[in-house]
Amino acid sequence: MAYRILTINKISGRGLKRFPAESYQVSAEMKDPDAILVRSQNMHDMEIPASVKAIARAGAGTNNVPVAKMSARGIPVFNAAGANANAVKELVVAGMLLSARNIVPALQFVAGLEGDDEALHKMVEDGKKQFAGTELQGRTLGVIGLGAIGRLVADVALRLGMSVYGFDPEITVEGAWSLSSQVKKAQSIEELLRHSDYVTLHVPLLPATRNLMDTARVEAMKQNAVLLNFSRDEIVDCDAVLKGLEGGGLRAYVCDFPAQRLQGKSGVLALPHLGASTEEAENNCAVMVVEEVREYLENGNITNSVNFPTLVMPRESAYRLALANANVPNMLGQISSTLASAGINIHTMMNKSRGEMAYTLVDTDTVVPDDLIAKISAIPGVLMVRPLVESA
Repeated sequence: MAYRILTINKISGRGLKRFPAESYQVSAEMKDPDAILVRSQNMHDMEIPASVKAIARAGAGTNNVPVAKMSARGIPVFNAAGANANAVKELVVAGMLLSARNIVPALQFVAGLEGDDEALHKMVEDGKKQFAGTELQGRTLGVIGLGAIGRLVADVALRLGMSVYGFDPEITVEGAWSLSSQVKKAQSIEELLRHSDYVTLHVPLLPATRNLMDTARVEAMKQNAVLLNFSRDEIVDCDAVLKGLEGGGLRAYVCDFPAQRLQGKSGVLALPHLGASTEEAENNCAVMVVEEVREYLENGNITNSVNFPTLVMPRESAYRLALANANVPNMLGQISSTLASAGINIHTMMNKSRGEMAYTLVDTDTVVPDDLIAKISAIPGVLMVRPLVESA
């Protein structure tokens, strides 16, 4: 069979080439797609076709995708977690340097000079004192959120001679293993703020992180500290930042999200959402999501989904069922008994859950007929049943 892929926004060709031409059709005009690949397009008001089995965001955040609605339909939403981490890391370092060395106002000063070389030299020597900055070496960086990006930022800061505090109560075991032992663990955000000359945010936008940096926390920062936000704009309260800048407590706010209230304000360095805007990051994101979508469509395996559990099961049979269901008691029992009552032998089965969602892969010794799939689909709580027959 040929899978149909709809692309929204421009997806890197390096990634799209990983769809085998003999079994995939890829187009920005695709009707009845099996999967959708998207970057920044807002999909919340978009009518998602009934044919869609998966959505993949070629980036980290999925705020532009109606994840809850897709969960209710049993559709996994994939992302490219960590694929753009190096690009964002480098921009965070650039942001620290921009603020530490007063590079932006210095550039603006030079751009406004007029005269011959002798006059320029005199004006430069007379004016450069106002742009004297500080060095990063010996300063302290606080990293809130120690995912793929936060860990890379912490590592490069240590290599620059900075001390680093980290805070992340949700850090994974894998993340903890890969974090340098030189990173000091803060017990709270407030403890981190008290120690840090620079604070950088690397957390997803959730109800709990919206306005994470509010007035109280901005006021709790060290005098003349710099706040960096290359995560999501709503994580920082703009009014709190303006109050901190106007009161002199906050030296600078460096972010990747321009806002009308911040336009033209002294101490604000706003970039036009450049975090993942490198050729390398766009390629990495596209390659990652294409591989995720292929593995799901062809084998039902799930990695890097924001709403489904990770589940990878090697195939031991040509016949496989993928099922999404509400995470409630006796679902597996009902599914397995329905198969058994029809004389279908289960070769192997694996089930994982994540919050209210559960996902199951079942390899059977024989093909599961359509009427039995319909019977399983009718079990209360079953959201999706998809047969996967391996081609000869």
